[in-house]
Formats: sequence, structure tokens, C-alpha cells
Amino acid sequence: MYAILDIETTGGKYNEEGITEIAIYKFDGHQIVDQFISLVNPEREIQEFVVKLTGINNKMLRNAPKFYEIAKRIVEITEGCFIVAHNASFDYRILRTEFNRLGYDFKRNTLCTVTLSKKLIEEAPSHSLGKLCRFLGIPMSDRHRATGDALATIQLFKLLLEKDTEKEIIQQSIKYHDNRHEKFRIQKILDSLPEKEGVFYVHSKEGTIIYLGRGKNMKQEVNKLFLKDTKKGIKIVKRASKVTYEETGNLLFTRLKYHLELEKLRPKFNIVRKRKITDKNFNHDHMIIVDKGRIPEEHAVILIENNEVQGYTYTNLAFQENQLSILKSMLTSIENKELAKTIIKNYLLKNKVSKIVRLQVENNL
Repeated sequence: MYAILDIETTGGKYNEEGITEIAIYKFDGHQIVDQFISLVNPEREIQEFVVKLTGINNKMLRNAPKFYEIAKRIVEITEGCFIVAHNASFDYRILRTEFNRLGYDFKRNTLCTVTLSKKLIEEAPSHSLGKLCRFLGIPMSDRHRATGDALATIQLFKLLLEKDTEKEIIQQSIKYHDNRHEKFRIQKILDSLPEKEGVFYVHSKEGTIIYLGRGKNMKQEVNKLFLKDTKKGIKIVKRASKVTYEETGNLLFTRLKYHLELEKLRPKFNIVRKRKITDKNFNHDHMIIVDKGRIPEEHAVILIENNEVQGYTYTNLAFQENQLSILKSMLTSIENKELAKTIIKNYLLKNKVSKIVRLQVENNL
């Protein structure tokens, strides 16, 4: 069941507006089954530009009921309904504000015909109610009055219901007052992540990487990120569409991949600090660093030649490490060799790896 409504207001400062007129039509998806229409005394002055736009003036509202006198009827007619409006966030906010003044917590799930029309009628030159109705041939009367706009919204919503043949778009566009959709979205992202060590990439719905993270347990780290109530944390959660990841198998590879990718990608919500590049060399000019891989039978390998980091790879056969030509063909090359050297050198000063194989130049290179 739907409560399709339109509200006219006094205008003015945000959350200080008052309702001047309201029209609500209870709609079962096929026909109107109930309705409530009323002028409302807002107990405040109407902005002059609003008077010109709607034709509603203070004199007309002098004997109209005040909001508290119609509040019960609004609760009753919208009970168990999705509130549908063109720019629903505005109408719903105005209603909630009025109810809050009465000390009542008014909560309903909402659907916005602006959002739906942008998804289902993409070809429309404009998605404002008036222009959209003209584009679709929907007749309108009493424009900028609650009744006229609400009746036009009903005709528009009927068309949108028909266009959404799978009923997926409308279902996905519902804004639940308990934030249920948001919880489902976050849970779906978390369910796609493993409880393993690695680097993760948070993507916006456009596919852009907006945040880069890392951790021994990527699922846990993403969950921590999404629970942050800082300004940055809230923005990341709001914009996150999916999270991709790369398992690393060990802390050295996690650090190496993270810092190299951070320098290269520079995601919007990461702070990229300039690192001090080491001027110290490795203890040996030519060597292979071997550490544990992503699975038990795998090794993570880094090749150092002439005191430069050539690249890294994963091996699962001993001869891949023993045959330098084969190993080189498997390497993922590294562009920022100085940064890679700094990360590896700093890591080796404080941490152990599985083994380091020092290469004999005359025999192998």
C-alpha cells in the first residue's frame, strides 16, 4: 500500500518551514482507496515568493486547522504504507519535523519518484514533476498546489510501476526508516571478503577506488572501517559500492603492495604521506627473499638484482625459484624501485622472513 502525497510549505530556513497544504492519496497499486486533503495554518508567515508560486496566502489559512489537529488523521492514513512523493526526502523531512514539534516520532518507509524516474525514464530531458509530466503526456492541473501535484504523482507512479517489470528497481529504491537497505548493502560487501591477510580496495559505484586498506584479516578491517563515525568514515561508507581485494599471505607483501598501490593510486580518502627513501643498500647485491605464500604449498618471492628490487611473484615449485630465467618470467615488475627498496629494507631490519637466498653472480646472472 502506498500513501502518495504532496506538501506545500511557507518556505524559510531549513527545518523552520511550516505546512500550508497537504494532500494524501492512499493507493493500492491500482486505484485510490482513501484520501485526505487540507489547508493547514502554519502559525507563521508565508514567504512572498511562495505566495506567488502557490497562490496560498496567510489570509486563506487563518481559519484552517493547525497541524496538531490533523496529525492523527495523517498517522492513520499513512499507517502501513510506503510514502511516495516527488522528491520524497523533502516531504518526509517536513512531516517528521512537524511531528517532532509535537513530540511524536513519525517513521515511514519512502519511495521517491524523482529517483525512480531517473532509473526508469532515463531519456527524459528533465525529471522535475512539471517537465516530466509534459514529456510523458500526463495531464496536470493546479500546479504547485498539493492536490494537483499529488494526483500527477499518482499517474507518474502508475507508469513507473508498469515500467519496472521485474519490480527490482522499485524494491531497491525503497528508503527504509530503520536503514535496513544500508545494513543489507554493508553486509553483502562484508560477506564477499575473506578473513585473510591482504590489501583491499573500496570502490565507488562508478568503479573509482576511493580508499585503500590492509590487514591480517581483511573482513575485520573493512568492518572496522565501516563502523567509524568520523566524517571521513561516514563518507566512505556512503560512497562504497563494492570492495575488491588481493590476498598477500604475509606481512612483507602486504606492506609492499599497500605502499606501492597507495603511491600509484592516491585514493581520495587516504592520506598519502611522503616517505623518507632509504640510502642504505641491502647486505647482498643479488638475492631472493622468500616468505610464506597465500596457501601452505606456496612461496612469496622477491628478486633483488644489483641492489634493486626487480619484482615479486608467488611460486609453488622449487625449480621456479632455482631457475632464475623462469623466476624472472613470472615476476610482477615494480616501477617505483626506490620506494620498494625502502619498504623491504625497513621490514628486514625488524622482521624475519622464511629465507634469503644469496645469489652468486658468476653462476646465475
